Amino acid sequence: MSDLKTRPNDASVEAFIDAVDHPRRREDARVLLDLMRRVTGEEPVMWGPSIVGFGSYHYRYASGQEADWPIAGFSPRKQNLSIYIMPGFEAKEALLSRLGKHKTGKSCLYVNKLADVDMDVLEALVSESVKEMRRRYPG
Repeated sequence: MSDLKTRPNDASVEAFIDAVDHPRRREDARVLLDLMRRVTGEEPVMWGPSIVGFGSYHYRYASGQEADWPIAGFSPRKQNLSIYIMPGFEAKEALLSRLGKHKTGKSCLYVNKLADVDMDVLEALVSESVKEMRRRYPG
């Protein structure tokens, strides 16, 4: 089995955000940094070269492979902001319907810019996600 490449490291979160090319995406990353720090009560850590993560949990696949991953996180990608909602979006239709312009993947919320979404709804999504992950993976 190959090793997971996305691991926490000592790279500077601030330097990573400062290096984001697009000014709006860079500012949105700073807003997400503050939001997730407040919601999680955790300090940000770089995971791999491009994910800002908060907290962590340990999981095991049915195959037996194990890994750690942030409880919450985001990445200011070239195409959009990727916001990690780790338990996914099942039973989140009511919040998502009020969020604003977005797309979803299995555990990723994709937003072009934070101005497109209701920040209170986004904070509620992140908060519910963090609570659920801490319930599923205590300690």
